[in-house]
Amino acid sequence: MARVAVSATASSKTTFFFQACIVVSFFPLGGPKFGLSLFLLMHCGVNCICSTRQQVYTKLIIQVIQLYSYRYRRKLHSVLRPDQNASERIRLMQSSMRHFAGYGAVLCLALLVAIGASYTPLGRQIDNDVYDWLFRLSRPAPRHFESALLEIDETSFLKLGGVRALRSMLAGALQRLSDFSPLVVVVDLTLADPGDPQEDARLEQALSRTRNLVLAAEMLPRGEGWQEPLPRFTRWADAIGHVHAAQDELDGVNRQVPLEKAAGRTRHWAMSLEAYRLSRGAASILESPEDLQIGSVSIPAKRSDARAIYLRRLPTGPGGRTLIPRASVWEIYSNPEAGEIFRNRVVFIGVTAQSAARDRLMTPYSTEQPMPGVEIHANAFETLAEGRFLRPADEYQTALISTVIALAAGAAFWWLAGWAAYGAAAALVLGATALPYAYFSRDIVFPATGPVLAAWLASAAAASYQYFSARRRLRRAEAEKLRYQQAVHFVTHEMRTPLTAIQGSSELMARYPLGEEKRRQMAGLIFSESRRLARMIETFLNVERLSAGQMELKREPVAAAELVEACLTRIRPLAERKQIRIEQAWEAAILLGDRELLEYAVYNLLSNAIKYSPAETRVTVSGVPAGGNYRLSVRDQGIGMDRKELQNIFRRFYRTEKAIASGEAGTGIGLAIVEQIVTHHGGTIEVESEPGKGSCFTLILPLASASEARNG
Repeated sequence: MARVAVSATASSKTTFFFQACIVVSFFPLGGPKFGLSLFLLMHCGVNCICSTRQQVYTKLIIQVIQLYSYRYRRKLHSVLRPDQNASERIRLMQSSMRHFAGYGAVLCLALLVAIGASYTPLGRQIDNDVYDWLFRLSRPAPRHFESALLEIDETSFLKLGGVRALRSMLAGALQRLSDFSPLVVVVDLTLADPGDPQEDARLEQALSRTRNLVLAAEMLPRGEGWQEPLPRFTRWADAIGHVHAAQDELDGVNRQVPLEKAAGRTRHWAMSLEAYRLSRGAASILESPEDLQIGSVSIPAKRSDARAIYLRRLPTGPGGRTLIPRASVWEIYSNPEAGEIFRNRVVFIGVTAQSAARDRLMTPYSTEQPMPGVEIHANAFETLAEGRFLRPADEYQTALISTVIALAAGAAFWWLAGWAAYGAAAALVLGATALPYAYFSRDIVFPATGPVLAAWLASAAAASYQYFSARRRLRRAEAEKLRYQQAVHFVTHEMRTPLTAIQGSSELMARYPLGEEKRRQMAGLIFSESRRLARMIETFLNVERLSAGQMELKREPVAAAELVEACLTRIRPLAERKQIRIEQAWEAAILLGDRELLEYAVYNLLSNAIKYSPAETRVTVSGVPAGGNYRLSVRDQGIGMDRKELQNIFRRFYRTEKAIASGEAGTGIGLAIVEQIVTHHGGTIEVESEPGKGSCFTLILPLASASEARNG
């Protein structure tokens, strides 16, 4: 037991070092925090398989996931800038959350596909092939064998009378074995039918002189009962063991032996287990749902798995045979000294002749020749005698490791970019590929398909998602750049109008001798257009300063009636040209804010309502106090907007398709400026719209208190 503990400890250190080597590659790529986080995830996931502190490791994994969530929130806050308006901040938050949710959904889908594929026949066969390869790769060191094989081979059949003389042959072999004092004798022959009376009598006499005898029982094909030895033979047996070895349903390879078989109300332990019990002098086998106990040795064999254990298969030598000591029946007949190899060993007697052995199975070491059943049982005994057992990893723990790998792949492409992300993904794939070997060194059979597929699919899915997201953001940025250029062109055009008037008037005054009255008109036009130009520039600059937090609002009382009337005076000529009727219905109130900016906001809503409404329609302007606010609404009967367009109307330089198709000039910046003005006044803006039926914009602005109104 001490040797086993030392081996497990050394293996644990090897696995720990293996994890550290993989994760160190992430430090230069993602920084110490990323590397330590990934290391903690991998180390917790790996040790969760063998540790009794599974709850502690699970909590640590949850804490690392919470760390990822914290990093996501920090990334989100880094995107949101203080100079962004409320609508833009909300849009960016929603966009970031959608991106994060979509990213998580893609990773979950990749993980589910990986786990699902591991349960398919192809996935299970790949796991079997990896298991066989690991077996051949990690060949055990030479050791002392506690068992030996007494073979009934082709030569024995040929020299000693063939299959008909089998019982006579067995009786003679048992008589010669008694001279070498074997520890246990296991007969892998079904003695269920009566034979020649003389041969049966001779065999019974030989069995009676054999100590620690184990005879074979075979289950009927449909599990209806047992073919057990004849009572005259059974009376001399110390144990009856079943002869069945598990054959994989996919490829027919033998990798496990069920230590327990039950048919009806009769149960038999495996011959190898009974032989091990007798060799250790144990009177009985203590059992629990999770393991079997023989003396001080605990065998991890679950009742739910028919008490199956993986074989510590011994390496094969020339001819595909294991290195277990062996001799044929003919050899001990012709040369009694050949039986010396059976002294103080557990002897397995069985048919190995290819023409007569019907229980030959392929093994992980097999190349072309299958292994006889008696040799498989000897390997099972040596596995029990060595005391090192391979345990399958639990399914939920395998799923947990696959989840950790998928999270790590997602984290690599979330935090890193370019070759750094691909390098991290490659290291992760290599780590997942090496995991079965790391676990095998700790005596755990770990499936390869699920984790490796999780690493591949999660990395591919994360890389693809980030690639297409980057392409989508690039297209959006290019579209915004185009809209920005169009807006600049429009602003330039708007400024060109007053500049042209100023330039033309000043040129007329300079070139021609004009009368006093004409010069006064020209001077008045220059003055009014220059004021208009200055006001236009000042408005744009004020809004930009306001957005950047470089300007304080004027806090002064503003009469709502005067504010609206000033805007209506400016907009009426445009409404009259389109024969649009303007209706008014408001209650008097005093607002608190910057008159010039509020006038710009109201005028923008009115001008939009007039521009995008058909001729001979109606625009309604209404205002009513509500609590401590004033609700100022502008309702039109224009083109309207759908729900998707409503989500974007406050983005800078955004214009709806219908607005562009209408032919009306615009920059797409006006509503973004209106929202910034309202937000900085401590108010909000509401929009109701339906395609083809019009829109209603409502500004909710704070009212001035009685003292503020008086001071104004």
